[in-house]
Amino acid sequence: MSLPPIPLAGVIGHPIAHSKSPRLYGHWLKRYGINGHYVPMDVASSDLAHVLGTLPRAGFLGVNVTIPHKEPVLDIADVISDRAALIGAANTLTFQSDGKLHADNTDGVGFIANLKQNAPEWKASDGTAIVLGAGGAARAIVAALLHERVPQILLANRTRARADALKAHFGAKVEVVDWNGISARLEEAHTLINTTSLGMSGKEDLKINLDPLPADALVTDLVYTPLTTSLLAQAHEKGCRVVDGLGMLLHQAAPGFERWFGQRPEIDEELRRDMLR
Repeated sequence: MSLPPIPLAGVIGHPIAHSKSPRLYGHWLKRYGINGHYVPMDVASSDLAHVLGTLPRAGFLGVNVTIPHKEPVLDIADVISDRAALIGAANTLTFQSDGKLHADNTDGVGFIANLKQNAPEWKASDGTAIVLGAGGAARAIVAALLHERVPQILLANRTRARADALKAHFGAKVEVVDWNGISARLEEAHTLINTTSLGMSGKEDLKINLDPLPADALVTDLVYTPLTTSLLAQAHEKGCRVVDGLGMLLHQAAPGFERWFGQRPEIDEELRRDMLR
């Protein structure tokens, strides 16, 4: 009698050594006693299409995608989810049984799930959101906020042209604000979101005057190294609700794990402690 195949998944990027996904998926595989493997793979852009064509033949069920492949994979995929198409990038690829490559983006889902878990009273529809940054993460966040019926998004980016392009993509509810003028608009914020790398370990801090920010605003930072960024520390001092970025990483990974390994994983304190070790 032949044994069932061992489920395989992984993450592709260039570079990839920094990825926390192998530790995250490894935790879930161990917790649920699943005899599967999750493999980090450093894949150059020139090899992307070839590797994605080969992995299913090696028994892989799917892969997560990180920089710089999130946009290019859409040109390779056979089926693209509505949210991946809207965002213009994918982070979760599934090799379907019919041989087709399915591309999805779970970043926005992970972002919203993190806020709802850690600030359950928060609703995007209750007021204006201010988004700092206009990269791939910001696109996912803006799409998710619009899906959650946010009334207005104020968008600021150091390179204004990128913010203008994002507004052109998402429409009238997005207003672009000059990077140097964002502090003057903070008094309007119900939610403040940093999607830039400013404040990350090894990067310069996000320099922003939070004095006008309402004390009942929610502040979240996609950066999770360090867990408490200078932005979150300042917001906490003001009495604002703060949510760190680690939960988004955990929640965005859950749909892929369920698709590939057949188990909806829990996101709890045990997992957070393991990821922070």
